[in-house]
Amino acid sequence: MSVYNAVVLRSIKRNISRISNPKLPTIAGHKLLYECNLRCKMCPFWRRKDEKLLSLKQEISMMDKLVEGGVSYLGFEGGEPLLRNDISDILKESHKRFHTSMVTNGWLLSKKIDSISNYLDYLFVSIDGKMEIHDSMRGIKGSYSHAINGIKSAKKQVPLAMSSTITSENIDHVSDFLDIAKDNDIHVNFQIEYDYTTAEKISPQKEKLKNVLDYLIDEKKQGAPIMNTVEYFESIKNSWFNGISWECRPWLTINIDPSGRVVTPCYIINEYKGDNYIWDIDIKKLWNSYNWDPYKSCNKCALSCYLEPSLFKWRDPSMVKSRIIDATIDYIKFATKKTF
Repeated sequence: MSVYNAVVLRSIKRNISRISNPKLPTIAGHKLLYECNLRCKMCPFWRRKDEKLLSLKQEISMMDKLVEGGVSYLGFEGGEPLLRNDISDILKESHKRFHTSMVTNGWLLSKKIDSISNYLDYLFVSIDGKMEIHDSMRGIKGSYSHAINGIKSAKKQVPLAMSSTITSENIDHVSDFLDIAKDNDIHVNFQIEYDYTTAEKISPQKEKLKNVLDYLIDEKKQGAPIMNTVEYFESIKNSWFNGISWECRPWLTINIDPSGRVVTPCYIINEYKGDNYIWDIDIKKLWNSYNWDPYKSCNKCALSCYLEPSLFKWRDPSMVKSRIIDATIDYIKFATKKTF
């Protein structure tokens, strides 16, 4: 509980600066590298060559700039973060400053979980269906088995969920995701595949997606282990099928590429490319002078790291329950179980 309290107090302190700086990032995402041991069809990042990666000292410098900018949550991704030999040192430094999470394909998780679990507040393992579909989408046989073994090794040490991307190749098998989550006693967080220009185009068929969104809304309301809020699925459905757009607030999330450049305006618009190095900018000044207006009604993607924060409202009881109260209860349950 002391860790949880520290996160809450830290967030309150950093949010005070929003009084004079109304547009500041709360969440940060950082790709540690583009290199990956899998070859996922829908991913453009493993196809990129890494430049010189940040040293631990530079990673710390980046984190300190994020603290100055008001960030409370830092999520690491790739490529595959566990390919970094210094991953435990990086996560340790992050955990001192932020609520820290990581996304992994799970291949190396069983081997590395003991060295990183103390520095993670949440872990996401990518699963795209049962074995045949998952391995096909991930491009390497054995991917599913390694991921599931990683989940079994890690779930007793750190709060964990599946991260699942809905594509044209697995949309007919979405119920399988819930079966896998239930079998492993974890939750699943869904994303809708976005067709990057340098990856395979396997975004889900529109009419099938509408039916799947209705299915997931019903399952969520019935207590299925789904992390996404009902509002997340309803907003996608309203925008993409009924012409009622949600207001995206991309300034709530800041992304940093493997070389330390800040990605603006968001993950999708320029396909994760940045110009300015984070240690060369004043985040508060840039964020409150940047013209965010053209992107409020974008609605091109449905990445939960943008859509969920954009939807959150303190005056909405269901959102507060799902995102704050339920998350707190889950954290307490896990902490208690781990203690005993």
